[in-house]
Amino acid sequence: MTRIPARPRPTALLLAATLALAACSTTSPDVVQPRDAQHLSTVLDAVVLNVRAVVVEGQQSGIGGAAGGAVGGIAGGSVGGRREGAAVAVIGAVAGAVIGNAIERQGTREEAVEILLQLPSGERRAIVQARGKEDFAEGDAVLLITTGGKTRVAKAPPRNAAPAASR
Repeated sequence: MTRIPARPRPTALLLAATLALAACSTTSPDVVQPRDAQHLSTVLDAVVLNVRAVVVEGQQSGIGGAAGGAVGGIAGGSVGGRREGAAVAVIGAVAGAVIGNAIERQGTREEAVEILLQLPSGERRAIVQARGKEDFAEGDAVLLITTGGKTRVAKAPPRNAAPAASR
């Protein structure tokens, strides 16, 4: 007897797509959100005092748990007879929800840096941002760029002796 391979269930595909999209979320300083484009930003000069690596804990929106619970419930419901299937469906739903939440949290976790800064006024500030393409070191001249209530740190360009004249 030839056995036909099982096709992926739509709920399993939904779970995979949901978790993949959740993992795409980023707070990278190299990615600008569409709502921030073409908005004037406030820029402040600062100097880096210290940089340390940190991890931004992943988020749980509930999507991973809901999708995992649905997949686990459906998979469990197909086991055994009517009574056993109902019991295993409940267990599968709970286990799927727990696993889905854990996958979502791990998938949205980000490597980041905490940057301690000193402003020209002598005031000190600290900011945590996702690790981007720029590396910061003690003594670096940087810019604090604030747009829409969110601030990011970028290396300051070298200062020219005289600004270019407008034509």
